[in-house]
Amino acid sequence: MSRGPRDNNPIEEWVSQIDWKNTNWKGGLGSIIVFGVFLLLVWGAMTSYYTVQPEGQAVVKRFGRVVAVKPPGLHFKLPFGIDQQTFVPTARVLKQEFGFRTVGGSRNSATEYDKGFSRQEESLMLTGDLKVVDVEWVVQYRVDDPNKYLHQVRDIEQTIRDASEAVMRRIVGNSLGSDVLTIKRVQIATTAKEELQEILTSFDMGITIGTVELQDVTPPDPVKPAFNEVNQAEQEKERMINEAEKRRNQMVPRASGEAKQLIEAAEGYRAQRVNRATGEVARFKAIADEYRNSPEVTRRRMHLEMIDSVMPSLGRVIVVEPGQTSPIPLMNLDANVPSPAVLAPQATPQSPASASSTGGQMSRPRTAGQR
Repeated sequence: MSRGPRDNNPIEEWVSQIDWKNTNWKGGLGSIIVFGVFLLLVWGAMTSYYTVQPEGQAVVKRFGRVVAVKPPGLHFKLPFGIDQQTFVPTARVLKQEFGFRTVGGSRNSATEYDKGFSRQEESLMLTGDLKVVDVEWVVQYRVDDPNKYLHQVRDIEQTIRDASEAVMRRIVGNSLGSDVLTIKRVQIATTAKEELQEILTSFDMGITIGTVELQDVTPPDPVKPAFNEVNQAEQEKERMINEAEKRRNQMVPRASGEAKQLIEAAEGYRAQRVNRATGEVARFKAIADEYRNSPEVTRRRMHLEMIDSVMPSLGRVIVVEPGQTSPIPLMNLDANVPSPAVLAPQATPQSPASASSTGGQMSRPRTAGQR
C-alpha cells in the first residue's frame, strides 16, 4: 500500500536525506560524544539535589542502605541514582478509618462516606452477651522515626489496621452490648489506644498513637427498629422511676414533719396536763392543810370563792326578801345582759340576825315599789 507525502515520518525523511557514503564519521563521532557528555552533565545536575517539604523528613539511601535522615529544605546527594530519598510525613497526623471510608467532601459540599458491605465486615462485632453491634472508629497516629517506619515492617498500614481491629474486637467482646452502645464508649476508646500503642511499640515501628475515636456505635440495620423500641421502653421505665422517686421525696419528708408535729403537740399536751394536775394536787393539799387547821373559816372562804366565780356569769341578780312583792321591770335597760334571775328563797322563819347576815353577804339593789 502506497502512502502519500503526508504519511511519511519526519524521522524517516531525515534519515533518508543523510548521505551515508560521503559522511565524515570522525567529525560526527566527536559531536555525538560531546552531546552525550552534555546530557550526562545535565542528568547529573538534575539528580544531585532534592527538596524536602515542611510537613515531613526524607530518608536518604545509598545503594539500599540508609545514610541520612534529612529535615525540610533543600539538600544535595550523589547523582545518577546512587542516592535515593524517600519522603515520610512526620509532621502530619495520619489516620485509618474502620467501618467506613471518606470518599468526598470539599469546602462547598458535604463530606460523603462509603459504608459498603466490605466495610461492615470489619465493623460488625460480637459483644460479651452475644449481641452484634456495628462499631465504626478512627485511629490517628504520627510517625516519630522515619527509618523505623519504612523498614521495620513490610506493610505498615495493613499492620496498623490488623492490630487496631484485633484490639477493638477483644475489648468489645469483653463488654456488654448495652454498655458498648451507651456508657462505655469513652472507656473503650481509651483502652484501645493504650493497648494498640503497646503492640506497635513492641513492633518497634516508630509510630505514636494520637487518638482512637468511636464514630458511630449502633446495632445492625435489620434489628434497629426492635432496638429503638427497647430503648424507648427503658427510657419510659427510667422516667417512671424518677417520677416515683420525686413523689417519694415529696411525701416522706412531709409525713415525717407531720408526725414530728403531732408528737411534739402530744408532748406539749402531756406536759400541760401533768403540770396542771401537779398544781391542782399541790393546791388541794394546801387547802386540806388549811382546812385541818381552821375548818369553818376555810369552808366559808371556799364558799365565797365559788360564788365569786359563778356569779359574774349569771348577769344581773335581784334578791327579794321573803314576803315582798317582785319588782316590776320598767324598761329594758340591759339589752345585752341576760334576763335577771329572781332568787326567791322559801318563806322560812328566820331570825333578824340571820336576815341581817344574809343581807350582809349579798348586795341588794333597790327597785321601784320596794321600801
